[in-house]
Amino acid sequence: MHVRHSEDGTVRRRSHASARPRTNHAHPTLRVVRACHPAVALALVLIGLASIPLQAGEIGASPLRLATFRCDVTPPLEGRFQGGWMQPLTTLEAPLWAKGIVLEDARGRYVLCAIDWCGLSNSSHGLFCRKLAEAAGTEVSRVALQCVHQHTAPYVDGDAQVLLDKHPSPPRYADLKSLDELSGRLAEAVRRAIGGLQPVDGIGTGEVRVERIAATRRVPGPDGKVRVRWSSCTEPDLRAAPEGNIDPMLKTITLARGSKPLVRLHYYATHPQSGGGDGRVGIDFVGDARERLERQEGVVQVYFTGCAGDVTAGKYNDGSAQARRELTARLLAAMEAAIASTRLVPIRQLAWRTVPLRLPVRTDAGFTLAENRAIVADAKSASGARIAAASRVAFLERIARPIELSVLEIGRVRIVHLPGEPMVEFQQYARRLLPGHFVAVAGYGDGGPGYLCTEESFAHGGYEPTATMAAPRGESVLKTAIEQLLAPR
Repeated sequence: MHVRHSEDGTVRRRSHASARPRTNHAHPTLRVVRACHPAVALALVLIGLASIPLQAGEIGASPLRLATFRCDVTPPLEGRFQGGWMQPLTTLEAPLWAKGIVLEDARGRYVLCAIDWCGLSNSSHGLFCRKLAEAAGTEVSRVALQCVHQHTAPYVDGDAQVLLDKHPSPPRYADLKSLDELSGRLAEAVRRAIGGLQPVDGIGTGEVRVERIAATRRVPGPDGKVRVRWSSCTEPDLRAAPEGNIDPMLKTITLARGSKPLVRLHYYATHPQSGGGDGRVGIDFVGDARERLERQEGVVQVYFTGCAGDVTAGKYNDGSAQARRELTARLLAAMEAAIASTRLVPIRQLAWRTVPLRLPVRTDAGFTLAENRAIVADAKSASGARIAAASRVAFLERIARPIELSVLEIGRVRIVHLPGEPMVEFQQYARRLLPGHFVAVAGYGDGGPGYLCTEESFAHGGYEPTATMAAPRGESVLKTAIEQLLAPR
């Protein structure tokens, strides 16, 4: 079965309720009753109050509407972008997609988007968010853009490329003109989707344990130091080690009109790659499973990677084509099981919240602004080192501008959006805060800070603490922000 995506139709724009000028004028009915007999006044008040529109999120509020969108965001090849291991992307295996939803209530519109890119950092992430907001007729703070994080896809920090271009012989890893064109193409897909907004009145949740995919990347060694179990692993002792600390649950959220599902949002925490590093462009096993499910069910499927900073498929993946097929089949089976367990209930309220995050930055050797500026300017340094240094400089130069965390609340469902590559502990923490709710977490928003690590991880070594811009106390800062985001209102 083929899916018809809502990409056609006229664009309809309207102002947000929050943007309308506020006045201190009383409701017309309340002005009239002051001159009436008390009994008549009471009747008029009751009639008049019934006509005052309720705010979004209140029972009886204006009906919600939803549109889905899908856009091909495959970059130009020929090495004009680099992938997750800073290898030039040269060969197309499968197109990359940006997929998501626009939700509309009485207060305006909200955008959730998952893009098959490895990472978007700093102003590049901001560019996509700004264009999505403009296309949807909403504010940037109401856009959540998360990368799926396949390494067979672009990793882009436009600020870093601008910094490199100021110096001799700059390495080219991001085509800024193409980046602008791709973000514009995505914005146009959203504009077309707005013409297909339709009522949505039901939400369903499903949850299932995923078998034999995720395992910790941080395997304790006999000396107490961490050994690294990469996404593709052939070392027998590392593959034999336990799964370790993971969140094994796939969470699926269905939005529906009546009994008809309109879209399914899937959330699972593992690094989503089985191979790569060879110039291929593709969607890897998570994208394979998502697209197969969409074709067979005829419902739009969107996949978000959770807090997978320290979680990979390396225990169950040796990098072979057979291993990738097996990972795809297991994830697809989990998605199908989560859908089968879904029961729809009416949507009664919706809310969107944001909290600013100001991470403390590292000042230890290798992470200072002066050191990294020197590497960026040194034409004799290796290209990879100059790109990494430029990314550090870009983040340090924008640190005064906070990153926004956001949450979408629908009934007892909470969808949390986090930046960087958070360790799984942050996803587990969010769920511990609301044990009676269905909490889904998406990582890989603004990639500027790199990994988001626990303080303990710095003491035990491993890969993740070598690739974060946040100081060890960043754990408590991020957890405090998550607490504020999920605090009952």
